[in-house]
Amino acid sequence: MNNPTSNKRVVALISGRGTNLQALLDAPAHWLGGRVEHVISNIPDVSGLDRARAAGAETTVIPHRSFESREAFDTELIKTVLKAEPDLVLLAGFMRILTPIFIEPLVGRMLNIHPSLLPEFPGLSTHRRAIEAGHDMHGATVHFVTQELDGGPLILQARVAVNEDDTEESLSARVLTREHEIFPLASRWFLHGRLRLEGEHATFDGEPLLKPLDLDKLLATTR
Repeated sequence: MNNPTSNKRVVALISGRGTNLQALLDAPAHWLGGRVEHVISNIPDVSGLDRARAAGAETTVIPHRSFESREAFDTELIKTVLKAEPDLVLLAGFMRILTPIFIEPLVGRMLNIHPSLLPEFPGLSTHRRAIEAGHDMHGATVHFVTQELDGGPLILQARVAVNEDDTEESLSARVLTREHEIFPLASRWFLHGRLRLEGEHATFDGEPLLKPLDLDKLLATTR
């Protein structure tokens, strides 16, 4: 008998290596609550597409450079995503600023993983900026996607210490391992019905998340 909680459809958008995608592909469907059925890249020939094909997911390439405007690209992208009838859309390292044409039809069922402890350091070059700012803690955040760049309601964070000898590369590598922990977990919560967007707030088990959950604190309570 099929487990109905394993039948949810997930679409993932990527632009590169797809390591966060791999963490999702590696998660058992009964645990995650669904499967990554379709992977879309805006850049051809990236290794994330190979990961998707190896896992049996459908793949599509929509090269953004082939479109005359951001809006034209997003129009084609949303058509492709909606055709897949997703329960959840995941921005798994998708390096595009999205317009309302794409975002509005998916508000409430689209998550992003961002390499900083939002609201600190939205945008790019987060690891360099954290080092330059002298921060002793850095990390990653999963959030709902809304019109504000990296500004949607926060869901889950994981932290790493910033060492005195850290480079942008070494810090990035440690943060990435934490991304691989929190992105599948937040996706699982959504697909199992525990996580929702209610108005302007994320809710977890029916309660508003006034601040993002902290992975290490959650793990400490389960030991």
